[in-house]
Amino acid sequence: MKVLDAEFVKGFIRMADDGWNQGWHERNGGNLTYRIKSEEVELVKENFEPKQWQAIGTTVPALANEYFLVTGSGKYFRNVSIKPEDSICIIEVDDKGENYRIVWGLVNGGSPTSELPSHLMNMEVKKLQNPNYRVIYHAHTTNIIALTFVLPLDGKVFTRELWEMATECPVVFPSGIGVVDWMVPGGREIAVETSKLMAKHDLVIWAHHGMFAAGEDFDLTFGLMHTAEKSAEILVKMLSMQPNKRQTITPDEFRHLAKDFNVELPEEYLYEK
Repeated sequence: MKVLDAEFVKGFIRMADDGWNQGWHERNGGNLTYRIKSEEVELVKENFEPKQWQAIGTTVPALANEYFLVTGSGKYFRNVSIKPEDSICIIEVDDKGENYRIVWGLVNGGSPTSELPSHLMNMEVKKLQNPNYRVIYHAHTTNIIALTFVLPLDGKVFTRELWEMATECPVVFPSGIGVVDWMVPGGREIAVETSKLMAKHDLVIWAHHGMFAAGEDFDLTFGLMHTAEKSAEILVKMLSMQPNKRQTITPDEFRHLAKDFNVELPEEYLYEK
């Protein structure tokens, strides 16, 4: 089977296109990684042409010998559906989790996303928690970024404010949101800080930059990001009308919601204001 005919590749391309259409991926902003299932690798392996090994920049032993579909560094999400073979690639991680090599894609040259260390470290954390996790997504979500300039850079505050803006939010991300203070993106340091928070959350905000989401498939991961950003948009609109809420969802109402929807909401987010 040709790589572009595989369903997991079609899903990857569709998700990239959905993010572009939301306005989250100006120029070459954002990146996406999918941990490929072994049976999916077998379907397309005949197309692989392995290149030289390169250092990941970190070590991810739990991902040794696995394959990933990844957006390219400097590539535009706008072009993923137009010229995928130039915009994305499949990489293989070596048996120690220290190096990778491109086996398909980026036909005009290039390398995987510069934030590959963050993606793989986060993926390792999520896989060790739940092997069904397969997607890591980073986008420049406009309203979330705007809120990082006016709300305290505190995960408890962001979680509670976004929960209050849309009733579905505590159901969609009951474990809340983590927040990383501004750091230079692309290196191991920010990857370490993000992966610490990913041990607790499926959503992590990078202050003044965007958001990371993790999920079991493309729909769940995109939906998670979309829900949080929609809630942030409502909050931005509310703050533009007046700084204080006349009414909102109370802690006890969240507790009732959790009971009816059979989710566990940590009490740390249900503080009295």
